[in-house]
Amino acid sequence: MKVILVNGSPHEHGCTDRALSVVADSLRENGIDSEIFWVGVRPVSGCIACGLCRKMGRCAINDRVNEFLDLAEDADGFVFGSPVHYAAASGAITSFLDRAFYAGGKLMRMKPAACIASARRAGTTAALDQLNKYLMINEMPVVSSCYWPMVHGAKAEDVLKDEEGVAIMQTLGRNMAWLLRAIEAGKAAGVNPPAPQPRPMTNFIR
Repeated sequence: MKVILVNGSPHEHGCTDRALSVVADSLRENGIDSEIFWVGVRPVSGCIACGLCRKMGRCAINDRVNEFLDLAEDADGFVFGSPVHYAAASGAITSFLDRAFYAGGKLMRMKPAACIASARRAGTTAALDQLNKYLMINEMPVVSSCYWPMVHGAKAEDVLKDEEGVAIMQTLGRNMAWLLRAIEAGKAAGVNPPAPQPRPMTNFIR
């Protein structure tokens, strides 16, 4: 089993990466493989609402989003990480996730996932609320920890000084590993995920 950890920070080896690395170490200690996928620093376009992904199965804008979707198809779980920018997730990961979930949400449906945030000081809970909405609209079991999954620090080395934050990341990794094994055992016993149910699309104009 394998978990893809997405680093939505412009710093490849900054605070967000350090937090994800702690989760990855915890996953490894519990028998789960992982890979950190960096969104990168090249501009990530927002969705242009062309609708071509419905025909292609991938986004019409061929960039890191499609590279991620290729990995997502075979992944068993996900952790999405972002630094806090103005009390919100980074612009890059927001555009990235908008397109990834719209073009390839079916590749992630019913797979366990979690979101983490890193900040120098504040804005983490607002960023987490934003990120978690991607999971909950896509029927993904949300993996929790022993506190809200956040770390604090201005530099990568600061993250390891946040002892409580490190413990939260470690617990998150253990909980993800447990849920993945539980799902695997359920499937072996014939308990499969429910089939997608058509959802009526409505608005508030009468």
